[in-house]
Amino acid sequence: MNSSTSLSKSMVLVLATAVGIIVANNYYAQPLISMISKALGLAPELAGLVVTLTQAGYGIGVLLIVPLGDIYESRKLALIMIGVGIVSLLGLAFATSVGPYFLAAFATGVGASTVQILVPLAASMVPETKRGQVIGSLMSGLMVGIMLARPTASVLTDLFSWHAVFVLSAVLMGLTGFVLYKVLPEKKPDNPDLKYTQLLSSMLELFKTTPVLRRRAFYQACLFGAFCLFWTASPLLLLGPEFKLSQTSVALFALVGVAGAVSAPFAGKAADKGWTKGATYVAMISCSLSFIVSHFFPAGSFIALMSLVFAAVLLDAGVTANLVLGQREVFALPAEFRSRLNGLYIAIIFIGGGAGSALGAWAYARGGWELTSWVGFAMPVMALLVYLTEKKTN
Repeated sequence: MNSSTSLSKSMVLVLATAVGIIVANNYYAQPLISMISKALGLAPELAGLVVTLTQAGYGIGVLLIVPLGDIYESRKLALIMIGVGIVSLLGLAFATSVGPYFLAAFATGVGASTVQILVPLAASMVPETKRGQVIGSLMSGLMVGIMLARPTASVLTDLFSWHAVFVLSAVLMGLTGFVLYKVLPEKKPDNPDLKYTQLLSSMLELFKTTPVLRRRAFYQACLFGAFCLFWTASPLLLLGPEFKLSQTSVALFALVGVAGAVSAPFAGKAADKGWTKGATYVAMISCSLSFIVSHFFPAGSFIALMSLVFAAVLLDAGVTANLVLGQREVFALPAEFRSRLNGLYIAIIFIGGGAGSALGAWAYARGGWELTSWVGFAMPVMALLVYLTEKKTN
């Protein structure tokens, strides 16, 4: 299979749906931390590990397993990782003590890194002139999966129990694996003779010698950090004394943010037409402005709530668009390095997201939404200032 291969619209839809279903596994536990930690008898100060270990597993998967796509057949690798995800999700559902749950949580994150195997696989199946559009469609699926995971988990827990969330996800993963087994073609690796140790050692050299990777990863790390900061702190604001919203209302607020994912296909088309520079400016400025609009109206008022809704959509649109633009540039680099480059790109973004979540919790505890929003504003502005130093971009 080579870049002249074309993807049908139905195949793109299948892959985008698969990406959303798989990545959601990283986020189901976030609104359930309190219930899960109590069920496991976990001390309150350690409750954060319910989510942290899944994120750690995802990071390890991206760094140590995703690069295997350069030396191992991608379809088979993706199906194996989906199998890991199914087993680990069932482990989460039926774990009755801390040890097994933590192990399953870590393995769930590793399994979720399958997303980053599917994205380069899809990129290799289309010509360069259509690559941005396809990546944009898959990133729409990814952002929808992220944004729907939390409210879905809350609703299922209210209807049944938190165990049902992971059982249902395991079923969805099984169906996803079956469909991909039927429709995905094989993709022979570009470097079948390269040893795994050589593969890993080459990643540092790729990072050193690929300025496009370093820059685009830094930009997206800043924007994704702002995204994680917003979605860590905004529920605290909405549940607090100013707005006094219920958990259900906060879940609906998160659902509205999904609308921002529509920017992904447009960003991909813009990149395919050579408009990456202008689209990047728009994405970064949108993310910055999203934190400003929340200050225009009196806290707790209906119009202030609407401004937060607008801010969420604007932020999500900017983050999603810039993710697509970055991956489009990274995937334009030599195909034989594609899985390694994508692994590095996502790993760096992941670090930014972790920093944003930590900063969001810290800033809100220290200075409420006032301080939090200014910290969030600073992150995309920092990316924009560095982007202005580029001598030339498309």
